[in-house]
Amino acid sequence: MKKLIILLFITANSIAQTCCDTNEKCVKNESMAVFASNKDFIAAHLSPLPYIHISEVGFMTSFETPDKNRASAYILKAKVKTNKYLFVYQEWWGLNEHIKKQAEKFYDDLDGQVNVLAIDMYDGQIATKAEDAGKLMQGAKEERLAAIMKGAIKYAGKKSKIASIGWCFGGGLSLKSAILAQKKAVGCVMYYGKPVKDVEQLKTLQCDVLGLFAGREKWISPKIVAEFEENMKAADKTIKTRIFDAEHAFANPSNPNYDKLMAADAYELAITYIRDRFL
Repeated sequence: MKKLIILLFITANSIAQTCCDTNEKCVKNESMAVFASNKDFIAAHLSPLPYIHISEVGFMTSFETPDKNRASAYILKAKVKTNKYLFVYQEWWGLNEHIKKQAEKFYDDLDGQVNVLAIDMYDGQIATKAEDAGKLMQGAKEERLAAIMKGAIKYAGKKSKIASIGWCFGGGLSLKSAILAQKKAVGCVMYYGKPVKDVEQLKTLQCDVLGLFAGREKWISPKIVAEFEENMKAADKTIKTRIFDAEHAFANPSNPNYDKLMAADAYELAITYIRDRFL
């Protein structure tokens, strides 16, 4: 059995700090941070429900980053030592209790055979209101996000095999971390995250991608997904996508657009994809 590492990782690039006037202006940017001041985007995110995650397995840890700082993560270690890792990337709220809960669900559904690492991309900051989450996402510097991802990859180890998954802000980060992981990357799942458009960057990707998108949303629209598929084809990379007849963040139980049936369908696709690469 191949030893693999899945990294769940959520990050974002802060290329633009201003509100988009139109969707067309937004989609030209490589980061979901461009949406953070958009009133409709903010309104699409209901504040997370109060929740405190209690675990007998998970705990916080830290690791060095190449910018001479440290970063934090919530880790659930495999029952038997392994170099398999799943990196989980947060939504724009930060590494909150809901992300820890989701990380543990992945851990359980992977039979405790994979290390699950939920990365803190905001360096300890967590938002409970959409306006605050937007500010955090806008303020997340591209250089710092990349440093955290590189630090996590190094933490996983030289022989690690890494898969990544993330939602929204973290969906784009999942793809970026897979690119950074190079030959260590074994899989990438992105839920309605902003794709990397640069074909030259995509050519360096060394794993396939599963993209789960929302057909009714304004931001990562079916048109953007089709462009992503064409760019992946131009880069000679493999991607499988599923566009659900749903709104943005349909897989988030605390979101007003949550769709229980579609969320379950998407999760089954995601966990099957991950299991196929590790178990």
